[in-house]
Amino acid sequence: MRLLRKTGQKDGLLGQSILNIEKTNLKLQIPPQAEKIIRILEDAGYEAYVVGGCVRDCVLGRTPNDWDITTSAPPERVKELFHRTVDTGIQHGTVTVLMGHEPYEVTTYRVDGLYEDCRHPKKVTFTGELREDLCRRDFTINAMAYHPVRGLVDLFGGVDDIASGVIRCVGDPEERFSEDALRMLRALRFSAQLGFSVEEGTREAIRHKAETLQHISAERIQTELVKILVSPHPDILRDAYSLGVTKVFLPEFDVCMETEQNTPHHCYTVGEHILHALLLIPEDRILRLSILLHDIGKPAVKTTDPDGRDHFKMHPVVGEKMAETILRRLKFDNDTIHTVCRLVLYHDVRPKGTMTSVRKAVNRIGEDLFPSFLLIQNADIRAQSMYLRKEKLGGLGEVSACYQEIVRLNQCLSLKDLAVTGRDLIGEGIRPGKEMGQLLAALLEHVLEAPEDNVREVLLDLVRCPEKLEKPR
Repeated sequence: MRLLRKTGQKDGLLGQSILNIEKTNLKLQIPPQAEKIIRILEDAGYEAYVVGGCVRDCVLGRTPNDWDITTSAPPERVKELFHRTVDTGIQHGTVTVLMGHEPYEVTTYRVDGLYEDCRHPKKVTFTGELREDLCRRDFTINAMAYHPVRGLVDLFGGVDDIASGVIRCVGDPEERFSEDALRMLRALRFSAQLGFSVEEGTREAIRHKAETLQHISAERIQTELVKILVSPHPDILRDAYSLGVTKVFLPEFDVCMETEQNTPHHCYTVGEHILHALLLIPEDRILRLSILLHDIGKPAVKTTDPDGRDHFKMHPVVGEKMAETILRRLKFDNDTIHTVCRLVLYHDVRPKGTMTSVRKAVNRIGEDLFPSFLLIQNADIRAQSMYLRKEKLGGLGEVSACYQEIVRLNQCLSLKDLAVTGRDLIGEGIRPGKEMGQLLAALLEHVLEAPEDNVREVLLDLVRCPEKLEKPR
């Protein structure tokens, strides 16, 4: 697309040139339902544009997840014009219009009042000017509007910043972050998602205002943190650390960034090791959270021997407890907490590359988590020094091969796969309770050693002759 700058025309409010894109060269593919909403609003005498992230994504050549519409029509009038609406944020001018099965947020042009909690304006004032509405938005790349006939409205150089790969606040960044402190994390999140750099003035404003993130709810911070973690550039957390952002909600990570690892196995601080490992594992929420926290306990257990070599004994155990504290502080759900903590606890387990050892490891770690465990160990090893890396990866490859063979053979790995049940043991005169639990555990241990014995009659024979359980056939 070809950019045309209107010479001599200035935006009197911000002193920036107004950019337009030649209409013949720019045609965003707007969903028919969105065009219909715009047409209905305009037929009623109002203005309407698609706005914000959907316009940004289109300019980037991406497919938007949703489409937001901004309009000069007041919310009450929007509700009159459409049959199916939901008052999703009517006090702030937002009405969700349902077209078919798709929701579209339609928001009235507005000017925000004073922000008293670093997050929400005390009140909003509706306006008839698109310029005033775009002026209140966070970043230039999110402050563009588009009309299917009139084309792009880009008052703040959003297209230029997209072309340059820059995240820049609209207007004064200190003011934008004073209005909504969460915007600081959003700046880093967009940087991580798009691979853009944060403009220097915006970076410095983040540094100055980082402490105000303490006023933002844990749920909001969690959402932005997860988006950063599952992005192509989760190591933007390095910038979050240097700008004082993680100090507010993840101070344990800051300590990791400052903890050296004087050992042949490592060449980075604990924090840098974590950042490198994040880049070596799939963009999955659980995997990335687990890698973020897998060594979080190291600073707490660090010791140095007389030769100057560092040791981190029991760091998975301590790390599991710290991970739970962190995840609860950030209001993660119980399933996520349970899963991540298990992976942190077991991430340093080193089974031998034998079928028996791997079966026991799968039983200990869990069949559901073992594939994730393998991915975490792979990333962990590759983010270490080159010392014994080939041997470590070779051993992990043997473990993975054994696991694949175990799965192929459908071998017993837990009590649910055991060929006998508690009901079978009752039939042999075993009463429910501690004795039965111990006997089932012994049978499982036997089968983990001798999977061919996972046959009902063989196991019942062992129940009748428990001395045989001491040594598998």
